[in-house]
Amino acid sequence: MAWVSFDVFRTLGFADTLQLKPEEVFKYKAEIAEAEWVLFPEYWQLNALSYSLNARVFPSESSYRLGHNKIEMSRAFELVAPSNTPHTRILANTPENAAALWEKIDHPFVAKLPKAARGCGVWLIEEREDWKAYLKKTDVLYVQEWLPIDRDIRIVIVGDEVVTAYWRLQSAQGFYNNVSKGGSVDHSPVPQAAIDLALHLARTLGINHAGWDIAMVGDHPYVIEFNRLFGNQGVEGGAARLQDAILQYLFNSSVPTGPNYPTRPSAPRRRRLRQVA
Repeated sequence: MAWVSFDVFRTLGFADTLQLKPEEVFKYKAEIAEAEWVLFPEYWQLNALSYSLNARVFPSESSYRLGHNKIEMSRAFELVAPSNTPHTRILANTPENAAALWEKIDHPFVAKLPKAARGCGVWLIEEREDWKAYLKKTDVLYVQEWLPIDRDIRIVIVGDEVVTAYWRLQSAQGFYNNVSKGGSVDHSPVPQAAIDLALHLARTLGINHAGWDIAMVGDHPYVIEFNRLFGNQGVEGGAARLQDAILQYLFNSSVPTGPNYPTRPSAPRRRRLRQVA
């Protein structure tokens, strides 16, 4: 068995790939243990696959660990690129901490839930009532400075390749740039500084499959977050372009098996070995 995938929608058509449902991890233990790559497992599978079966997982383990929690992500960003990370405060949600933050942080500011995606769990805090509503939603206060922007940049990186980079323009409701929240895509050229920052973070942190959100304040890039799983609405060529980049990375990162390796054609095959019902 060459590869095993737990996300048929992202690996549909991959050759020599056993497509499984996440709950079938125990039933197909032998096939998973023999696989060269295990693709897109659920987060809850990661420890068992990595430590029990010594599985080689894609995306990388750090993509899962850091991508699963915005707090862990922000702390990593602050260590790797402090001047490119918005000022962030992370505290337990106590009355004392909430009162102190409200008094000390510049207004408006951004408040987030540690685990959220697609623009959900993120709010612009302008009034005290906004703050009170946020305090009821979380055990951890996770706040960042507000950046004066009306757009940001999505940079999709697979391995060491920038698959695409495009602007996300603010939605009609304001604040949110996410396409899922009404933002729109603009394929005008993006600053090289934003691409360089995303590549630096991806290489340093070992993130090999992510959509990076970078904001430009003047000529200075700031990293907002990355998403291990992301939509392909703004990817020119769509899912096929993204799949080609993934296949190229997986083949390039595979262990050679003979003098003629790799044997695959330059264009990836689209045959699927089988899918388990």
